[in-house]
Amino acid sequence: MANPKRDNRQRVANIVLDNPDLFKDLVSITFNVDDKTSIKAAWILEWICTHNHINWILPHLDTFTTEIYNVKFDSAIRPCAKICEHLATAYYAKKENDVQKTLTKKHIDNIVETGFDWLITPQKIAVRAYTMNTLYFFGLEKEWIHPELKHLILTKIIHESKGCKARGNHILAMIEKHQKSSL
Repeated sequence: MANPKRDNRQRVANIVLDNPDLFKDLVSITFNVDDKTSIKAAWILEWICTHNHINWILPHLDTFTTEIYNVKFDSAIRPCAKICEHLATAYYAKKENDVQKTLTKKHIDNIVETGFDWLITPQKIAVRAYTMNTLYFFGLEKEWIHPELKHLILTKIIHESKGCKARGNHILAMIEKHQKSSL
């Protein structure tokens, strides 16, 4: 796969979708973080989880949630951050789903820890946006997350770019609304 064009990602994703046993290898390659092939694997992993179903990652949550911390290439972090956002969104969906049955406290803790690391280190806007959403959702149950997220947004993130400022203000408004509804 030469580049991340839609048709390239879909073509390679179709190979994996037609051969589900390859998905485990895709996860492994994604976390072979010293090899630039991991970037392309992360693109396909995210494509499958986004365009087909997040449930594909569920049997691999132990690996995914412990290894995302080690991902170092910017182009691989973004797809991993997007998968985290999809997991958080599904976990807090009103309609019962398999993510709610499979995602454990340990998985969530690993995602939250990595998310905060992504917010305090230099990252692209998309990573910050996906991560703020993810942390907002997990902060609905873990009381300490919203104050920490709010502090990071106010002291760091909103000063980085217009995109970060816009998403940061959106998340701050959601935190405020949640706090008012909890009273």
